[in-house]
Amino acid sequence: MRKVAHILQRKGSNIISVAPETSVLHALEIMAEKNIGSIMVISGDQYLGLITERDYARKVILKGHSSTETRVSEIMSTGLPRITPDHSIDTCMHIMSESNIRYLPVFENDKVTGIISIIDVVTETIISQKEQIDQLHSYIHS
Repeated sequence: MRKVAHILQRKGSNIISVAPETSVLHALEIMAEKNIGSIMVISGDQYLGLITERDYARKVILKGHSSTETRVSEIMSTGLPRITPDHSIDTCMHIMSESNIRYLPVFENDKVTGIISIIDVVTETIISQKEQIDQLHSYIHS
């Protein structure tokens, strides 16, 4: 069974983050530069939350707030489910579907060690299915 650890091995566990006082505009610039849809909010070594493009659209644009004056701490998502490298991909898919979220922070010993997205989960599922198909082909042809 595929686990979150497989995703982190494949993509790495590089954490891109901003401080809570960072402007939303600056966070969006980093997200655009890195081609990512979310960024962690960290103070020192403490995980505080996550800001996503969805947070920006719903909590800044739709409310008529300024991207330069609004701080990420004002719009970040908090209280997201915490997963570990040992969680299965199926469990993550279920959590994301039930909670209607696209990103899950990964924790090990209460310290954030990475993040996975719904794209990561789908990609890992496709890789797993391809491996199963290849094994079945090999079995049939042997």
